[in-house]
Amino acid sequence: MAAFVWTGLVTLLALFVYFWTIGQVSRARTRHGVEAPSTDGPPAFQRVLRVQVNTLEQIVLFLPGLWLFANIWGDHQAALIGLAWPIGRVLYAVTYYADAKKRAAGFGLALFGTSVLLVGSLIGLVRYLLGI
Repeated sequence: MAAFVWTGLVTLLALFVYFWTIGQVSRARTRHGVEAPSTDGPPAFQRVLRVQVNTLEQIVLFLPGLWLFANIWGDHQAALIGLAWPIGRVLYAVTYYADAKKRAAGFGLALFGTSVLLVGSLIGLVRYLLGI
């Protein structure tokens, strides 16, 4: 069981962050009187919805990169780098909810983690194919 326990924990953390963004949309719908399936509402609702949608778009890149990296470079390394994603996404969400112009730091942190995982995975796979 313990082969990828840290990567598994980071995966669960990322999924809980996404689940949290879904809950935030539900609360924002109630707060702003936006009935499903409508996606139109006041700017405060739009920001919450955009965070959830963008998080969904980003998790699709993050999770495969995390697991490929873990398989190639190791569980601890992947988990440490992977922590940037859930931390960055929470920072992104909280700052975006307050002011859309302040979201860059959280977005950048999460994207940096994802980029390192994807590029690291590519390097590892190429090295394997070349026998290096």
